[in-house]
Amino acid sequence: MPAWPATEADALAEQDRLRTLVDPTGPALSDGAFVAGVDVAYDDERNVVVAAAVLVDFATRETVEETTAAGPVSFPYVPGLLAFRELPPVLDALGALRHRPDLILCDGYGLAHPRRLGLASHLGVLTGLPTAGVAKTPFTFSYDQPGPARGDWSPLLDGAEVVGRAVRTQAGVKPVFVSVGHRIGLAEACDATLALAARYRLPETTRRADSLCRRALAETVR
Repeated sequence: MPAWPATEADALAEQDRLRTLVDPTGPALSDGAFVAGVDVAYDDERNVVVAAAVLVDFATRETVEETTAAGPVSFPYVPGLLAFRELPPVLDALGALRHRPDLILCDGYGLAHPRRLGLASHLGVLTGLPTAGVAKTPFTFSYDQPGPARGDWSPLLDGAEVVGRAVRTQAGVKPVFVSVGHRIGLAEACDATLALAARYRLPETTRRADSLCRRALAETVR
């Protein structure tokens, strides 16, 4: 793998290289699968970022294992280039898992990105693992409100191009925005998201990774 980019120009060039490697197809998960959720938390005053990886049994939604990793923030904040800030500790946290994930769900975007390489796609290409993004907002893209029932969805659009789906995971609750990362189809990514969001708006992988990285960040200041 090339050296980690240190400048905006280098990061843009790396995105252009990696996006040609994204595979937007792949099978549905089986009941024996493991799904990892990843998330990060920052302490801007100390220039520290903490990542968490939580592995969940797809069939039972029970936590199988969890890991964290911390380090200095290695890239400045630039919209559209957040993966270069977040992926170093995320890769470390994933590397500490004893079990190999069959899918990684990221709190963010995959192909729903101006250059079609959000964090989920970037992570998928680097690891070779299936990935998808489940975001809380539509970023810069447009959509019509999906129907009110759980499982209803509408296309997430960049002009006329479909870059993901707005998916209603709970009746009467705002949708989430699912996009392919790597090595999974859009319908399959949405099905996995719904299966893991049986009780709440966000999938359990995201909820647990968010909670874990916040706790781990708090531990670093004690």
